[in-house]
Amino acid sequence: MPVPPLPDMVDVLDRSMAIDVRPGLRDHARLWLLWGPGARARVAEEAALLAQASLRPRTLHAVGRTGVDLARGVAPGLREDARRRLLDGPLEEGAAIRHVQELVRAGGSTYIKLGQFVATAQGLLPDEWVDAFGWCRDTATPLPEGMAEERFERRFQVPVDRVFAELDPEPIGAASIAQVHAATLHDGTPVVVKVRRPGLRTQFDRDLRAMALAAAAAERASKAARVANLTGFVQLFAQMVLEEVDFRFEALNQIEIALASEAAGHHFTHLPHPIPHLTAEDVLVMTRLEGVPYTDALTAYPDVVDGERLLNLAITATLEHMIAYGIFHGDLHAGNVLINAQGDFSLIDFGIAGRIDAEQRAATVRFLFGFARNDTLMQLEGLQAFGAVPPGWDLEVLRDQVEGELDAIDPAILARTGTMTVESLGQALGAIIRVLAQNGFTLPKELVLFFKNLLYLNGFAATLTPDADLFSQIEPAFGYFVTKYPQELSQIVADVL
Repeated sequence: MPVPPLPDMVDVLDRSMAIDVRPGLRDHARLWLLWGPGARARVAEEAALLAQASLRPRTLHAVGRTGVDLARGVAPGLREDARRRLLDGPLEEGAAIRHVQELVRAGGSTYIKLGQFVATAQGLLPDEWVDAFGWCRDTATPLPEGMAEERFERRFQVPVDRVFAELDPEPIGAASIAQVHAATLHDGTPVVVKVRRPGLRTQFDRDLRAMALAAAAAERASKAARVANLTGFVQLFAQMVLEEVDFRFEALNQIEIALASEAAGHHFTHLPHPIPHLTAEDVLVMTRLEGVPYTDALTAYPDVVDGERLLNLAITATLEHMIAYGIFHGDLHAGNVLINAQGDFSLIDFGIAGRIDAEQRAATVRFLFGFARNDTLMQLEGLQAFGAVPPGWDLEVLRDQVEGELDAIDPAILARTGTMTVESLGQALGAIIRVLAQNGFTLPKELVLFFKNLLYLNGFAATLTPDADLFSQIEPAFGYFVTKYPQELSQIVADVL
């Protein structure tokens, strides 16, 4: 039986009332919605090409400069480990981690971004890798004074003071891709101005080609690298980075998630919206939101923060965006999930978003039911339907491998005799990912983002309502979805059951 389709976001736009909050936003939103699918397909194709290891002269020329930079920082260690391999055999994982750290330190913005991705992949990558790259979160230095204003004026060909009544020269934050400044439009609207670092797109192309060569070489030299499927990881990373570096994708992500929130009735969530005529590939002006990271919310607003309410709303909103509309924020770490003075959510930084189709939506439902019911085989069936396991693969063999991993870590995880904590959730997801990698499978981008959000949600629970068991709430949540979306989800759930 065919699965029910997802809503057409252009139709959702036509029914929106909130989109008219800014003059011209509806027309621009329609253009972005029509532009998005083709643009994402082109990025995915380009990422696949960049992630292919090649020794063609053109590729070697493109990565030559990166190679020189990396060689200066990494060559001494490589020479030493080459000597050790001759004496002792293949590299241990600790040596592999050290070399990747050296690559990140020597390689610039692209590699810092890679390190940040590793540092936020707790549960998806081994703890030693995550811990080894924690330093990448705070390594970006601000642009030289006045450069952000200069880049804005170059992009829009208009003086800054003609657009903004005020623009703070001190950045709110500086990251590997962009720098953000607080500003106020002449009509009094508080905004933020996001400016991309100069030369970044060309540098990313060059560095991604170098990463592809490095990953292929590492897989030839190290079993740990082969098990980690570094070449697949480079392609995944390339696709996310190429979307994140083009701010038009972020504007579209804001629009689509805002439309989904409005249609779902999520009045407890506040989202920025792009200023239509000030949106470009390398500069994005958007409305400014108030709030503090959820890790600081109990201290900042002790009288209004209700942890249990916020957890229930977070689960509902995260799953409803994905299951009902096929779109979700792809990076829900504490810095992007703010709590405001009213005790509601403010979400920021939409550079990474996940999108799934109707078939993947049904697969996600199957996986979640399997996880809630502690049914490993059902989880793997969901992952296979999603595209993470090739058709025809023996899922019972994979089930035995996953359950063997879990039993070796802690029998209580497999038996579900305790609360699903942050640590145990990470171990459970990590076991699945390790087994898939060991069998040569690569997780689709959207599945990686979804897994990360599950871990972020459990971290949210641990911070605001420590006694909660996140996965004990998933199956009851589906009762809400089936009641609210009976035509779509009843059919999916009936197939799962």
